[in-house]
Amino acid sequence: MIINDAIAEILENVNQASQSLDQDNLEKAMGALISSANVFVMGMGRSGLVAKAFAMRLMHLGISVYVVGETITPAINTGDTLLAISGSGQTSTILSTARIAKKRGANIIAITSYPESLLGDLSDHIITIKGRTKIDSEQNYIKRQINGRHQSLAPMGTLFEITSLIFLDGLIAELMHKMDKTEDDLKEKHNVLE
Repeated sequence: MIINDAIAEILENVNQASQSLDQDNLEKAMGALISSANVFVMGMGRSGLVAKAFAMRLMHLGISVYVVGETITPAINTGDTLLAISGSGQTSTILSTARIAKKRGANIIAITSYPESLLGDLSDHIITIKGRTKIDSEQNYIKRQINGRHQSLAPMGTLFEITSLIFLDGLIAELMHKMDKTEDDLKEKHNVLE
C-alpha cells in the first residue's frame, strides 16, 4: 500500500537527518537556547505548528519562550534568540522577522533544508533538515528516472515538517540532559488549568 511506502520514506528522512547532524553547530545552537534571556520561535503553516510544539517543551524546561505572532509576545532584543523554521529558507514573513531580530541584536537559529537560503544568510546557527529535493519538482519523468529518483510520496512539506518535529523533540531530550532536568521537572510546568 502507498501508506506503507510513504511512512518508510518519512522514517528514512528522519534517520538521514539524525545521521547528518553537525554536532559542533548543534552544541552552539543549544548554548544559545539555554543562555538567551528570551527565545522566540516561529514558522508558517505546518512549520508554525512544529514551532508551537517546541515552544511548549522549552517552557516545560523553564526557558522563557514566546511564539512570534501571539498577542503576549514582547519585543526582541540583544541577548534573545529567534528560532525560525522554514524548509525553503525563503518564506517572506520569516525573512522579515529575522531581519528585524538581526537589527535588534538577537541571535538567529534557522531550521531549514537550504542553508544557502536568505534565512541561512541571516542566521548565526543553521540546522539543516532535509525535506523534498529539487528533483521532486522535476516534471520530466525521464529526467527523474535518469537521476534515480521517483517523486516523493510524502506530500508538499511533510518530510521537512515531520523530521523537524522529531528533531526538535530529540533536542528537548538533549537539553534536558544538559540542564539536568527530569520528566518530573517538566511536569511541574505542565498546564493544570485544562
